[in-house]
Amino acid sequence: MTARTTHIWRTLKWGRTLARHGALLGIERDANAPTGLKRLVRLARLGSFPPNPPAYAKAFEQIGPAAVKLGQSLATRPDLVGEEAARDLLRLQDSLPPVPFARIKAAIEAGLGAPVEDLFRSIDPEPVGAASIAQVHRAVTTEGRDVAVKVLRPGIEEKFASDIETYEWIAAQAAARGGEIARLRPREVIATFRQWTLRELDLRREAASASELADAMSGEEGYIVPAIDWKRTSRRVMTLDWVEGIKLTDREALAGAGHDLNHLAKTLVQAFLRQAIAEGFFHADLHQGNLFVTPEGRIAAIDFGIMGRVNRQARLWLAEILHGLITGNYRRVAEIHFDAQYVPSHHSIDEFTTALRAVGEPIRGVAVKDISVGNMLDGLFAITREFDMPTQPHLLLLQKTMVMVEGVASTLDPDINMWDVSGPFVSEWLRDELGPEAVLANHLQRAIKAIGELPDLLRRIEVAYPKPGAAPPGPPLPEIEIRAGRWPARLGWVLSGALAGAAAAYFLYGGL
Repeated sequence: MTARTTHIWRTLKWGRTLARHGALLGIERDANAPTGLKRLVRLARLGSFPPNPPAYAKAFEQIGPAAVKLGQSLATRPDLVGEEAARDLLRLQDSLPPVPFARIKAAIEAGLGAPVEDLFRSIDPEPVGAASIAQVHRAVTTEGRDVAVKVLRPGIEEKFASDIETYEWIAAQAAARGGEIARLRPREVIATFRQWTLRELDLRREAASASELADAMSGEEGYIVPAIDWKRTSRRVMTLDWVEGIKLTDREALAGAGHDLNHLAKTLVQAFLRQAIAEGFFHADLHQGNLFVTPEGRIAAIDFGIMGRVNRQARLWLAEILHGLITGNYRRVAEIHFDAQYVPSHHSIDEFTTALRAVGEPIRGVAVKDISVGNMLDGLFAITREFDMPTQPHLLLLQKTMVMVEGVASTLDPDINMWDVSGPFVSEWLRDELGPEAVLANHLQRAIKAIGELPDLLRRIEVAYPKPGAAPPGPPLPEIEIRAGRWPARLGWVLSGALAGAAAAYFLYGGL
């Protein structure tokens, strides 16, 4: 357990970095911010010349690799950090100077338990990518197969563990303040972030995720997942087939190679919908750097460290919400939000329906390039505040990935209409899942399962069993000491706005 003084020291150090890059200016400008907090922020930037607008991305890069990962997550949560901060955080580059090959070679041999020469005919000492957690080298196996070898950076696990522990401490101090910050559930957000990161730090989990996704998407002709070489994979090393293709970031090269950009955009959207809605297991890091187009015109995905799962009930809700927005059935969308307990029951479903219509109608049937994202987000954030909607950490990955997919698709084809592409798939899936044959099959399946569970019925009644329709429980939260009213806790509250999204109250009220 890290000492409280260590958390305070890290918070002060990170706060100084944030302040020097202007990331805390919003607090100084906010008339509602307590005077004492403003003084602390001014003290943190003493002697520096913060840029205007603030350089959030640079600040997170200087804090460290764990902050880069956290910043990438927060980039798709303007409801937590504010729209200006989210836009700047999108520029975060998950790249670092590479680790010398001698250390990487030693890590491969330690991870796989054999000399590199016994495993690979050749391996390029220059990495093809060096990210915050691992770096990748191209190699040829002793069998003559082209592969990519991903290796964890030495010491990265300990660095992430210590930093995330302080993020949890900061989030706990912030949540203890109550009010708007507590509604945004900063502790649950960081707990979910910890789960994502722990999965990324075990390359066996990533390899298993790639294998599972490959099985799930085997019927999707336009989308491929490279095969895993399990013989050369361990907790710190992963080997998979090399993907030859053009990055989706290189639009000119794609067009020059004769690829149909509109078709690629539609394929990407439909592949994501199949993963998230039909399969309930999706690649949750679909930014352009992780997507390639093969010479045959198929989309190939890499980097399976962050994956998401959605249970069947949540997928039905998601599909019905999308279908309701596509068709303008806002009443049904509102009912789903109440059934899922995303909106507290004391609110009026009629008023919530009207609020959804005010956000949905202006963007129905409009191409992505013509949608005012700022206006749409303003409307959505106003709804979450007005109807006391708490953050749903289990949906963070899905929300983040949907934003990524839309961004990549619109880069390929600015005129793509997401509603038109999504509508047929969602409608067909709902017919399959909610049609009479599916209803009968589900009833039979539930009846057979219930009979088998009868001996265990009394025990299940006595335990805390989730109410039907309730959101799945979040990750367990660590025990953290809260000392309300003391200056370290107040400082943690301030800095968590940039580090954990906990200071969203300031950003949402126009502080930036």
